[in-house]
Amino acid sequence: KSIIADLPEKNTIDQFVSMRPEQAALYQKTLDALLKKVEKAEREEKAAKAAGEAPSAEIRMARRGAVLKLISALKQICNSPSQYEKQPAPKPDSGKGDALLEILKECREAGRKALVFTQYREMGERLQDWIERATGERPDFLHGGVTAKGRAAMVDRFQQDRTAGVMLISLKAGGVGLNLTAASVVIHYDLWWNPAVEAQATDRAYRIGQRRDVAVYRFI
Repeated sequence: KSIIADLPEKNTIDQFVSMRPEQAALYQKTLDALLKKVEKAEREEKAAKAAGEAPSAEIRMARRGAVLKLISALKQICNSPSQYEKQPAPKPDSGKGDALLEILKECREAGRKALVFTQYREMGERLQDWIERATGERPDFLHGGVTAKGRAAMVDRFQQDRTAGVMLISLKAGGVGLNLTAASVVIHYDLWWNPAVEAQATDRAYRIGQRRDVAVYRFI
C-alpha cells in the first residue's frame, strides 16, 4: 500500500486454533518419541567434542535431520492427524479443519471468495474432500502437477465464475504469476518456513485490481 496508493486495506489475523483431544494426544506422543532421537543425536555430537574430535558430518546431519523430522511431524499433526498417519479422512479431524470450514461458511454468507494455501499437496487433497462434503462444491486445487493449460483454466474459472467461491493452492505453485483478485480472503492453512513466501502468496489477491479490503488468516 505504501507503493500503490489506491490499494484497499489488508488485515492480517493470527487465527489461534485448539487441537482436538485425540489430536493433542498424538502430538504429545510424537513429540516425546522424536525428542528422544534428537537428544540421542545431540549426545553423540557432545561425546565427539568431549573426546577432542570434531563431530563427523554424519553425526551433524543426524541431529539436523532429527530436528527437521520433528518439526515436520508436528506441523502435519496440527494440519490433520490423518496427514501424518497417511490415512484417509473423509471429514475434518483437526481443529484447523473445523476453523477453516467455519471461515469459509462466513465467506459464502458475505459473498466473499477465498484462497486457501497449504505447503502439502496431500493436505490440499484432503481439504478438497472436506470442503466438497460441507458445501456440495469441489474446489479446484492448483499444485505443481497441474499443466499450464489446466492452471489457466482454474484461474479463469475462479476469476469469472461466481459459483467458484474457493480455490486451493500449494505454496510452491502459487508464488508468482497468478492474478486472483476475485478473492478478498486469504487463508494460510499451514505456515511456510520463510514468511516472505507467505507474503508472495497473499499478493495473489492483494495486488493491482483488488477492489475490496483483504482479510488474511494465518492458522496457528
